[in-house]
Parts: sequence; C-alpha cells; structure tokens
Amino acid sequence: MKTVLPACLLAFPFLLTAQENFFDRRDADGDGKWSREELPERLREDFERLDTDRDGFLSREEAAAARPKRPNSGGPGGGKGGPRPHEGVKAIRDLDYAGTGNPRQRLDLYLPEKREGEGPLPVVVFIHGGGWQNGDKSGGGRRVAPYVATGKYAGVSVGYRLSDEAQWPSQIHDCKAAIRWIKANAAERGLDPDRIAVWGTSAGGHLVAMLGVSDGVEGLEGEIGPHLGQNAKVKCVVDFFGPAEMLTLGSRHDNPNSPRAKLLGGSAEENPNKSKNASPVEHVTADDAPFLIVHGTEDRTVPYEQSTTLEKKLEVAGVSAILLTVEGGGHGQGFGGAVDEAVAAYLGQQLLGEKRELTDGTVKAGE
Repeated sequence: MKTVLPACLLAFPFLLTAQENFFDRRDADGDGKWSREELPERLREDFERLDTDRDGFLSREEAAAARPKRPNSGGPGGGKGGPRPHEGVKAIRDLDYAGTGNPRQRLDLYLPEKREGEGPLPVVVFIHGGGWQNGDKSGGGRRVAPYVATGKYAGVSVGYRLSDEAQWPSQIHDCKAAIRWIKANAAERGLDPDRIAVWGTSAGGHLVAMLGVSDGVEGLEGEIGPHLGQNAKVKCVVDFFGPAEMLTLGSRHDNPNSPRAKLLGGSAEENPNKSKNASPVEHVTADDAPFLIVHGTEDRTVPYEQSTTLEKKLEVAGVSAILLTVEGGGHGQGFGGAVDEAVAAYLGQQLLGEKRELTDGTVKAGE
C-alpha cells in the first residue's frame, strides 16, 4: 500500500512518487541518506535547517520534512520562468554558448543597471554543483548578483551537460566553450575578456579548478561552440570544496551509482587514466591562474584533504593559492559572513586591483 505524501511535498515535482520510492530515486550513491549534492539546487539553501541532527546528511525522516518556499516571480528583467534578479541587476537568460540548441549548454548574463565608472567590466562566472548529475544554472544568479549590483562587475551563470547525458570530459568542454563565448562577446556586452573569475561549489568547484589549471591541455579544450579562436584562460579561481583528486575521494564514492562513477563511466580504479585526466592536481603548472580555496574540516562528501593537497601542489609549482579553512564546516555548511568577506576581498584584489593582504586562514563554522 502506498503512503499518501504530505501536502507540502506536492509543490516539488521531484517528490511526486510514492513515499517509499522518491527518497531512493534521489539517493544517487545508494547510501540511504541524502547529501547536499543530492538535493535540487533550489533546495540547498535549506539544507542546514532540514539537517536537524547536524550529521551532514538528510535521513528519510528529515527529507520528508522539506517545506516549499514561495517561488520567485519573474518581475521586471527577471525573464520568463526565472528567479527575480537582485535590485539594480538586469538578467539576460538562456544565451546559447554552444550553438547546439541544447538547453544545458546555455548561460545567464547579469549586468548592472548602473555601471560604476567607464570601461569594460570584469566578470564573475559561477558554475553550479550537484555531483555532475544534478543542479542547473538558475541558482548562480543569487551568487553573482550582489557583486553585479555594485556596478563594478558583470556576472554569468553557466549550465553544462550532466553525467546522464554525457561523461567526462564533456563537462569541462562545455565550461570552456562558455568562457570562449564571454570573450567573443565581450566588446558587444561591455565585458573585459582578460578579467574573468570563475567560482564554483562542490562539482562546480571541481570544474572551476579545472578551468584554472588546464588552459591549453590537449583533450580538455574541446571543439564546442563557434568561438574556437578564443582561449578559455581565466584570471582567477574561487574553489568551494571541489574534488581535486578523483582516486582519493574516499570509499563513499566507490558505489557504481555514485556521482564520480557516473561522471567517469565506471569506478575510478577501473578508469585510472580518465580519473587522472579529471583531477585538477594532475594538471598544475607554473602558469596556472591563482586560487582561493574554501573548505570545511567536517566535509563528509569531499574530504578536506582534497583542498590541502591541491593547495600544496599549486604552491610547489609557484602558483598563488590561498586556503580558507572553515573549522567544523561541512559540505557547504557553516559558511558564514567571514567566508563572504574573504570572497569579496579576493575578487576585489584580483579583478579590481584593490590592495589587499590575503593569506591562509581559519574561521569557525558559522562565523
């Protein structure tokens, strides 16, 4: 006999299955609980509220307590079906960077209604997480809009093909095509092609790290989009708890249905060459972009050591790398105002030329 779902769950199409099935359908790695990555991106901001036992995962009972938020209206400049943009920000959605018509290969462009000063704007590009199998670009606007609203930056949120459609290296090919689109359209849109920062969380952190270390690497550039004459080099990277070394992600990723296995087309051990190819640590060279890396010590999805290993590899190569440790922070949990301030300071330093003294540091979760 099927259990009737609570009325609150009917607002979410992804929960419209029998009570006993909907949880398992989203439990991608089959471990009997939901990680933050296994939630749709629009629900992740509620993860800490739903994780009542603070173990970094959602049990079946905790997941069933999900409550819908009132959807954002389109509003002026919001675009049909899109979230309402931040005040002072104009959103131009669903720009096809690949020329394929594929809805996953599109980006949203955010421009300030009032620019500060003259000249082209630096660009903050956000790439979403979701274990390479979930998520979409819609949430990126919330990340970049506060910067765009200052009039000092433009923003972009990038979509890319997920692992149910295409395996590695398709995801980095898409991201590089999006960067080339930005550069090719920079003059028309008032953007600075030489001042592009890329920022991502989790799987998105992995992809921005790859953008930072793989410029010109054979097999990782791809041949997607009409702007192959442009390069995909970026000015700097903001990597939030992204996987850096596929082979050492930990046993929870060994499941054949895990996000890593779906990305690689099998286990990392059975695909050692592809695992290395998809690992940022394997591509570090002296001419890579500088990094700001942020990671929580209690991350049970992507071990904290992934980021310490990447930072050390970058520093040995002579690449500027700053690691901000969130003591007690989980997989995107416990990231408070201090992290926001660090990101703002780093982008100001790298893109606006502001004089900032930034070094490795540690903040407590929630600060």
